[in-house]
Amino acid sequence: MSYLKFDKNLMINLEWSLPKEMLRTNKSGAYHCTTIVDCNTRKQHGLLVIPIPELDKDNHVMLSSLDETVIQHGAAFNLGLHKYRGDCFSPNGHKYIREFNCESVPQTMYRVGGVIMTKEKVFISHENRILIKYTLVDAHSPTVLQFRPFLAFRNANELCVENYVLDQRYEEVANGISCCLYQGYPRLYMQFNKAPQFIFDPHWYKGIEYIKDQERGYPYQEDLYVPGYFELPIKKGESIIFSAGTIEAKPRSFARTYNEELANRHMCRSSFFNCLKNSAQQFYFKTKRGHYLLAGYPWFGVRARDQFIALPGCTLAVGDDKTFEDVMHSSEKALRHFMSSGELDENIGEIDLPDIPLWALWTVYHYAKEKGMEICRQKYGKFVCDILDYIVKGGHPNLFLHDNGLLYSNGKERVISWMNAVVDGRPVNPRSGYLVEFNGLWYNGLRFAAALFAEDKEMASKVEQWNAIADKTAESFVHTFLNDYGYLVDYVDGAMSDWSVRPNMLIALSLDYSPLDKRQRKRALEVVTRELLTPKGIRTLSPKSYGYNPTYVGSQTEREYAYHQGPARPWLMGAYADAYLKIFGISGVSFLERMLIGFEDEMSQTCIGSISELFDGNPPFAGRGAISYAANVGEILRVLNLLKKYNM
Repeated sequence: MSYLKFDKNLMINLEWSLPKEMLRTNKSGAYHCTTIVDCNTRKQHGLLVIPIPELDKDNHVMLSSLDETVIQHGAAFNLGLHKYRGDCFSPNGHKYIREFNCESVPQTMYRVGGVIMTKEKVFISHENRILIKYTLVDAHSPTVLQFRPFLAFRNANELCVENYVLDQRYEEVANGISCCLYQGYPRLYMQFNKAPQFIFDPHWYKGIEYIKDQERGYPYQEDLYVPGYFELPIKKGESIIFSAGTIEAKPRSFARTYNEELANRHMCRSSFFNCLKNSAQQFYFKTKRGHYLLAGYPWFGVRARDQFIALPGCTLAVGDDKTFEDVMHSSEKALRHFMSSGELDENIGEIDLPDIPLWALWTVYHYAKEKGMEICRQKYGKFVCDILDYIVKGGHPNLFLHDNGLLYSNGKERVISWMNAVVDGRPVNPRSGYLVEFNGLWYNGLRFAAALFAEDKEMASKVEQWNAIADKTAESFVHTFLNDYGYLVDYVDGAMSDWSVRPNMLIALSLDYSPLDKRQRKRALEVVTRELLTPKGIRTLSPKSYGYNPTYVGSQTEREYAYHQGPARPWLMGAYADAYLKIFGISGVSFLERMLIGFEDEMSQTCIGSISELFDGNPPFAGRGAISYAANVGEILRVLNLLKKYNM
């Protein structure tokens, strides 16, 4: 089976091809993202999108797109594609596409009369530079190529309009030009591996529209500046390489750099696992300050909870122990700093939320399951102890250990859990008090720590303390959360209990150390399976519960109200698989494998080779939100790894 190859019949059908996006990153925050027909449909799309720390923490679109034109016998055939006002697509270059293949590097094959040409794109690792290789496979007469760069120089979350502040000046550099449209931006260097002719012919292309932004209720029209065009001849069998980056490069090195980058791509996206492994590595984010995981593309940064949830699957499940340890080093440093000073971290967002220490324990717990208790104790034993001491001593300003052994947090005015939708500054789901997943993670963390140090005589008093708290937690957990219908209420705050059927109970069902016995877990899991399970993950609310809203569409406010009211989340399949296998053992493997088919189908949908942030809770379970989401990719990888062990 070829996962990521599409023929001309599919490519020329814009209704089918425009919704499919592709993503490439440099593992340092920069990316290239567009549709498979190279028509940008989001303001975050672009050939070269980079972070500019000197300006802000957002990404910035430098080079939006590059229109190619094939010229033979004086006739010009433009291969570009843009959507303009009035539902007009131009210049309709997609009609020349014969094949798109994304198993290794994105490759598009064009046929224009007797001309057959391929285009391949490579993003340079840890460098803000993209290379595009054009190869003339066949031609029966002299051929000339023209290239028109569409420049943006703007924040990826904003739009550009025609203006007179823009600096039209450019400088000639080796085999190309450089320019800087606005003050504060780096220069953009556009070069070729052989000398082109640059014709300065500045124009604004007005009214370019972005379909996805229009669907989401955002401004969706912009004007892009084209300074002119490059022109150069190409011979049959010849390859021309275009480079766009923020530093000047040596044209002689383009072919070597391209081949080196190609050689580093060891694993083609030729299977479900390989697609997800490549996708996982695209979230790697290395800076001078440390190693991190981005929460998703194209608009998420580094967020503490997402990083801890995604980390085991995005690293350990693909055999990358070093990246796990590098990211954990940065995470531990940031969390320790917050625990000691109360200060936020510049690089990891939301590290002050009350469940972050609990998810950190969860991540270390999964490291121990993968690498063994002894190695885990050596690497992270002290970190586990310090987190538990911090919680027990009441160090967190919004995480309180009550006498009944349960953790309490105030979430009435500010979101405190992963269900973090906000409208007008207030939580859509004001989960407050005793949260079910907080206390499931807490109990597991206590028992895990006790097991981690069970053989350490010097830690005997600590182990005794943790077990004593866990005993109280277990008794209170069952009394507080388990209802007469066999499932767990979502949260309890005084006399108020939220009996909505939500997936947060899965956390407590999934862990090795659970306050519930096997019979109680089985009964609760049956409710989850019956009311929340879909082919694309676990619903955030049961269709039987009040307020069910399965479709994540409309304005931002409408989407916020729907965010956790029914749409399905793939990352929760990790907890579901853990819980299911604890109940049914090896006999549950075939069922879980069937449930993963929906995610395998997703490899050729939305962002090809990756998994969207969320999916509608009702058929046809359309992908929504961010096109590639780290927690989803990581947890599905972890499930695949788990099932593999059962099948060995």
